[in-house]
Amino acid sequence: MTAPVIVGSARSEVGFPAAMAILRDGGHAIDAVEAALRACEDNEEDHYVGTGGLPNALGIVELDASIMVGSTRAFGAVAALRGFPHPISVARRVLEVLPQHCLLVGEGAARFADEEGFERAELLTDEARRIYREALLGAPGADETTPESEPYRDAARDLVRRLAPHDGPWGTIDVLALDELGELVCGVSTSGFPWKYPGRVGDSALPGAGNYADASEGAAACTGRGESAMRVVAARSVVEHLSRGAGPEEACLRVLDDAASLVDDFASDLRAVCLTPDGRHGAASLRHGATYSAMTATGDGIEIHPCATR
Repeated sequence: MTAPVIVGSARSEVGFPAAMAILRDGGHAIDAVEAALRACEDNEEDHYVGTGGLPNALGIVELDASIMVGSTRAFGAVAALRGFPHPISVARRVLEVLPQHCLLVGEGAARFADEEGFERAELLTDEARRIYREALLGAPGADETTPESEPYRDAARDLVRRLAPHDGPWGTIDVLALDELGELVCGVSTSGFPWKYPGRVGDSALPGAGNYADASEGAAACTGRGESAMRVVAARSVVEHLSRGAGPEEACLRVLDDAASLVDDFASDLRAVCLTPDGRHGAASLRHGATYSAMTATGDGIEIHPCATR
């Protein structure tokens, strides 16, 4: 038997108690990951995932999520999903019900969620709407006109151009779990970059970029600059470094070194976290001060660890 472990990016710890209860009861890692991320998606104080997530440039919340099972490398994901508060559960359903597919987007993802009986909900909270309006009205020429108007569209595009790295914990939430039978599962959920261009899909919905799990080698996930993660196939690359003998922190650092070499104004905002089949874990960040969370079945509670940096 393997000692269960759960690790995740900053802010993932909101869902750890529910996830660890499942693992301690002998439950499957996929159930633990889904439970953890659903709790995060329901946390309206978190503006980077689920209900309360900050909207795209037109004021509409679009969510991405994915989940991967290490023993089979089965993968399910949704992207640019509107109107459903638990994209991680819809992503899992894609994995289980549509095995010939890995990713559904936009209207197709919403249609599937409806067919599978998921409940719709308003995702844009009053607080998220207030933050969005303040950002939009700070753009040159912005006014209170509708999203269909030219001034509004111009202001929204200006928001996209003015995107800048944020202070403090932000971005995609990653959760990785190892259960007592040795299964490794990784899941991610996000509302993406605030004010993103409508339809933008980041790394979170893409296998190998934002999320990757192989039960024989390890699991990894990323948060921060999704475009950088896509360009270096970050999560898969972390697992490859693990397979070649690198420790968890070093595997993450090597991939972030690659990302830092890109010509990209936002490349300095990328973090990676990983978990090995024997329960070791680590994380790295291109910015100092970042943390990740961990919890073991035999431990006293949630542990907060610093991310390694160069």
